[in-house]
Amino acid sequence: MAKQKPKVKHRMHVKKGDTVQVISGSDKGKIGEILKSIPELSKVIVKGVSIRTKHIKPAQEGESGRIETAESPIHSSKVMLYSTKQNVASRIGYTVNAEGKKVRILKKTGEIID
Repeated sequence: MAKQKPKVKHRMHVKKGDTVQVISGSDKGKIGEILKSIPELSKVIVKGVSIRTKHIKPAQEGESGRIETAESPIHSSKVMLYSTKQNVASRIGYTVNAEGKKVRILKKTGEIID
């Protein structure tokens, strides 16, 4: 029996609910919200980005076939956090706020995200 690799959760700079802009690939420039993050693969699913279509045959007699569309995962390094207030994409930094909690900030604008 082959040994299974232990699941490694990669530390990612984005998480579910963040607004991001795609910075490379065929969907470059698109802006959307992260629907799901997959830290085991270091990938994210972004709303309206990397749309794939799937043709489904009819399962029973009399049923019609259909075409389903869904977002497919893209690598987290292809997205950058986006500020909706200032309409700019930016790298992120970490700082400690007044309560002593570590928070994420946008480097370009100084806006606190968390």
